[in-house]
Amino acid sequence: MNKLPKKFIERVASNLKKYQRITLAQQKSDVAEADTVTLIKDILAEVFGYDKYDELTSEHQIKATYCDLAIKIAGKLRLLVEVKSAGSSLADNHLRQVIDYGAHQGIHWVILTNAVEWRLVRIYVANQISHEEVCRIVLADMNPKNEDHLQCLFLFAKEGLTTDAMDAFHQQAQLFNKFTVSAIIRSEPVISVVRREIRRLFPDIKVGNENLSLLVENEVIKRDTIEGDKAKEAVARIRKAINKLERTKAKAAKVGLPEIAS
Repeated sequence: MNKLPKKFIERVASNLKKYQRITLAQQKSDVAEADTVTLIKDILAEVFGYDKYDELTSEHQIKATYCDLAIKIAGKLRLLVEVKSAGSSLADNHLRQVIDYGAHQGIHWVILTNAVEWRLVRIYVANQISHEEVCRIVLADMNPKNEDHLQCLFLFAKEGLTTDAMDAFHQQAQLFNKFTVSAIIRSEPVISVVRREIRRLFPDIKVGNENLSLLVENEVIKRDTIEGDKAKEAVARIRKAINKLERTKAKAAKVGLPEIAS
């Protein structure tokens, strides 16, 4: 977890409740998108710590149009914000335009919000443009006394942006998720431990690693953690980590150092 600045904690504690009340009122009134943009500027300034006049702009031109809001730090474009009216529901298709904008501007992060709900999205540009939602909050549900809630709010704040908290959080999320845990459970060392435990508890059962592995993959683990690019990336990360440990152990053995515990 990030060590949160005292200034950030105090600012959230002082201003969050006020804007929770306002956002819910505007959602109920179904105000126009332009009014929501004004509200979001206030939230970005008073809750998240951006300078409303120096760091927030609606005048950043991309291609032949202007994005809803852009955040610039020391004159450098850092974040794009796509705004929908407070009364509307956010959907993935709302991201298409701002993701295209961000990709062509070399921006890795965008926010989609209607003031009530805030989504932080990471953009990838490889063979094709893709994106991944990294964090989602509902402002009205946030409690300034809850450490986990503060950590999420910090990702949207100026302090989080300038300390690269978004990237650190994203990296942590990539490592600690259902795909990584699934890959570890299906790895040979874990399958061997499960097989030994089955034989210890039920000596009459004869089962090999291969059969147990198939059982785990086909009937125990959810398919969405096994198939797809994220599942493949998790397997690759586990393999890389194992290889790194093996190299470290081999190096330690070569110079006569104590072997690292497995």
